[in-house]
Amino acid sequence: MTSNLLAGNTIGKIYFADNLQVLKTFPDESVDLIYIDPPFNTGKVQERISIKAVRSEEGDRTGFQGRRYQSVVIGRKRFADMFDDYLAFLEPRLVEAYRILAPHGSLYFHVDYREVHYCKVLLDCIFGRQCFLNEIIWAYDYGGRPKDRWPAKHDNILLYAKNPGQHLFNADAIERIPYMAPGLVGPEKASRGKLPTDVWWHTIVPTNSAEKTGYPTQKPLGILRRIIQASSRPGAVVLDFFAGSGTTGMAALELGRRFILVDNNPEALAVMACRFDGIGGIEWCGFDPTPYRRGRF
Repeated sequence: MTSNLLAGNTIGKIYFADNLQVLKTFPDESVDLIYIDPPFNTGKVQERISIKAVRSEEGDRTGFQGRRYQSVVIGRKRFADMFDDYLAFLEPRLVEAYRILAPHGSLYFHVDYREVHYCKVLLDCIFGRQCFLNEIIWAYDYGGRPKDRWPAKHDNILLYAKNPGQHLFNADAIERIPYMAPGLVGPEKASRGKLPTDVWWHTIVPTNSAEKTGYPTQKPLGILRRIIQASSRPGAVVLDFFAGSGTTGMAALELGRRFILVDNNPEALAVMACRFDGIGGIEWCGFDPTPYRRGRF
């Protein structure tokens, strides 16, 4: 393994802190894989409202067999997604990410169409243009459709290797997808499926999904599983320093990797406390998860 950041039986470490200050404490070349989903700089306050329906004769909703229900707000999660100088905010954090990434490691940088072009230029300067491997398009289909332009229904994930040619890419470990025309490839290939391309069709986290946390920018486990399968081995250290709802850590646990998560939003840490409740071997730094665990939050 690349470091002793996670000693003994510790499988995960979660920091409530400014990520830049935490990153500066990590040794050189000490993590195997980095995935980050920084704020997209939309200029908006992101908000997710959690609602439950309660039986009421004066309710605002009609349910099964005509019964009336009242919508009750049970929680709001908010954060500001705006920066005066987005690249100046990102640059020192990405410089640290490059420093602590192992020689065989990769960085997956998740952003959207508003900032991806500027971010790629910045990453080219830090990693070197030759270290750019892919622009992955995560395509989905949900939300509103403006009438004055093509509806934006994708995110961008930029993939950089610390050392192209030495980087890890487990093609055989990646979950395969069905052929669109299986009759053209023969039964053996059709049953095996094919490797995904750089365009990933994957739903967002459904409203009624068991993995839904209510966090405004939660990403699907399926996206993180694919990244971790492809670019790390079992036992590797996976880092996400814009951790949000903790999806990177959950996917790492499922796949037998260790993880480090960092976020400075107390609502994100509260969500993670619920998600990781009952899982041993996790060290919390700067945050007490006890009051926020399931049944208490």
